[in-house]
Amino acid sequence: MAEKLGATSTTDDVLAGIDLRGKRILVTGVSAGLGVETARSLAAHGANVVGAARDLDKAAGAIAAARSDAASGEGSIDLVSLDLASLESVRACTDKLLDEGKRFDVIIANAGVMATPFGKTADGFETQFGTNHIGHFVLVNRLAPLLRSGGRVVILASSGHRFANVDLDDPNFERTPYDPFVAYGRAKTANILFAVAFDQRHQARGVRAAAVHPGGIQTELARHMDEGQMAGLLETINSQLASEGKAPFQFKTVPQGAATSVWAAVVASADEVGGRYCENCHVSEVVADDVVITPVSEGVRQYALDAANAEALWRKTEEMAGESF
Repeated sequence: MAEKLGATSTTDDVLAGIDLRGKRILVTGVSAGLGVETARSLAAHGANVVGAARDLDKAAGAIAAARSDAASGEGSIDLVSLDLASLESVRACTDKLLDEGKRFDVIIANAGVMATPFGKTADGFETQFGTNHIGHFVLVNRLAPLLRSGGRVVILASSGHRFANVDLDDPNFERTPYDPFVAYGRAKTANILFAVAFDQRHQARGVRAAAVHPGGIQTELARHMDEGQMAGLLETINSQLASEGKAPFQFKTVPQGAATSVWAAVVASADEVGGRYCENCHVSEVVADDVVITPVSEGVRQYALDAANAEALWRKTEEMAGESF
């Protein structure tokens, strides 16, 4: 009997025995970390991966070894330019892919930023909301016509969604004091709500969407946090875990962190993951908004799966992006 998948499962564990030849998959953020491993593992099992990245030279270097694995598995990895912090770039990328007209089986919205200093994207959006949510919102919706029936959209979210619900009255912190983790929480909640609303719109044609939390991994995502911030966060987490009689927190490896993405994309059943939030290679339990849980405990807040919240965010995002879907 196959070993049950969980928090320590790797991409190779998840994809054992899976043949992805003939599948075409788009993965954003393939210049480092989870994006590289996600692309590698899928291509190694035969998929034709299109990797999107802002810095193509960096991405080419990062996936060099992955391309060797892809060749041995009859897969491939090609690159396309994409800067999620610029809707001009997003639209140029999607125009290119739409003009090519090749269908996709899966889109994995993997790229993102975390806890950045206050800033704005090229279009004037708060950096984290604009990059993590609005950029992917426009990208995925513009490419939706290329998704085959039976296709999937996987959007990387985070347990960080529990820092904050979305604020549709002040998404750019024009009136609210800026806090890097509140901004991250808003963006990650938006990622989950986008999956909920996209799934609702496309499930009738056999296309489903899910949000995933990869877990705590040491990647470039934390580059905006200094050592003191990271040490303070870990101290708080471990103190809470100790009070519950639990062992100290341990980071996942990158292959463990990418496992839930590939599980939700090509292994789990559509009805199991559609419109849901997943972590550790399974669908997560809903935790009431007023229940206190540690930052590393499992669970998704009710507000992040609320259908009315998802619809309101969709309308607001269309308004901000100046494009309707």
